[in-house]
Amino acid sequence: MNRSIYLDHHATTPLDPRVLEAMTPYLTEEFGNPSSGTHGWGERSLAAVEEARASLAMLLGCHPDEIVFTAGATEANNLAIKGGARASRKRLGGTHVVGSRIEHKSVSSSLHALVEEGFELTEILPDRDGLVSAEGLRDALRKETVLASVMTANSEIGTLEPVAEMAAACRERGVLFHTDATQAVGRLPIDVRETGVDLLSLSAHKFYGPKGVGALFIRRGVVVLPLITGGGQERGLRAGTLNVPGIVGLGAAARFAREEMADETERLTRLRDSLWREIQSKVPGCRLNGHPQRRLPGNLNVEVPGVDSAALMIALKDFAFSAGSACASGASKPSEVLTAIGLDRKRAFCSIRIGLGKGTTEDDVTRFAASLETAVNRIRPRQELQDSSGR
Repeated sequence: MNRSIYLDHHATTPLDPRVLEAMTPYLTEEFGNPSSGTHGWGERSLAAVEEARASLAMLLGCHPDEIVFTAGATEANNLAIKGGARASRKRLGGTHVVGSRIEHKSVSSSLHALVEEGFELTEILPDRDGLVSAEGLRDALRKETVLASVMTANSEIGTLEPVAEMAAACRERGVLFHTDATQAVGRLPIDVRETGVDLLSLSAHKFYGPKGVGALFIRRGVVVLPLITGGGQERGLRAGTLNVPGIVGLGAAARFAREEMADETERLTRLRDSLWREIQSKVPGCRLNGHPQRRLPGNLNVEVPGVDSAALMIALKDFAFSAGSACASGASKPSEVLTAIGLDRKRAFCSIRIGLGKGTTEDDVTRFAASLETAVNRIRPRQELQDSSGR
């Protein structure tokens, strides 16, 4: 029986065994509440949280006190966008926000929620490679603009956005700039001092940490109103008892990413390019969605003309890959990211997303390319016949 091969690392990554090892004591004997500073259990838990905060701050190039822990990137995006825009409106009176047409649902939904509160929203279209231009962002800014949000790396097509240039454009106008860096943190070097972003969201499970924990970087001096109030944890920005095991796991994942990222990025880029060459050789006519160079090292988003992605996923049941963002799986509509970069409905439904990761080998990509060739040769004639008969 063939070993199943996981090629969906943009949806989630496996928990690094070393991360689990770091978390285990805080799931068992070290169960203290970090807000209970009157005894050893609480003190040790608090120390572990602060060690994790420092580890993540080192990965991002920021101060530990600029990190707020959350339940994941979705919460971090909501806190950054809603909390940042509301605070700026209260302070400055502006009611205009800017985003792009290819953001994650947690970003676009947060922006549209602000519209229901009386904000105006401008959404910038990317080019055909999925690039959102800094000039386009600059042109969208008004005197009433209080916040702009553009992701660092697209979760579907892997395109890397010019975040530093966009942050500079916003800084010139006194506008908060937020980036959803969920797909980039732990995979690519990120220094918030160099990029100049005001707010940055991330999630541990995208770089071999546990699910259910993430963080928001908030630059010193930036004011954000909380979404969750209560006991005043996380400097009053995110109330609730801290998820100590998850936070410890996030800190450990950050440490391993700092130590291993350079070599892993080089390896994944080599594997990705090798896979793309094999796909082109075995399945002529395939097209790459997203920028050919400015993309995540382990990402391929490929249009297979004449073959529906759902049929491919059924045929290639020994491989885990997807047809788009995991948060939009099962949707009857084509990917909004793919349609935003110019693909029509039919072409969007013929596109698949492949995400390589730490466990991916050269043999894995060779097997996938060969299996893809077999599946396409079997499915395409049948689909062409159905299309010609009008079914």
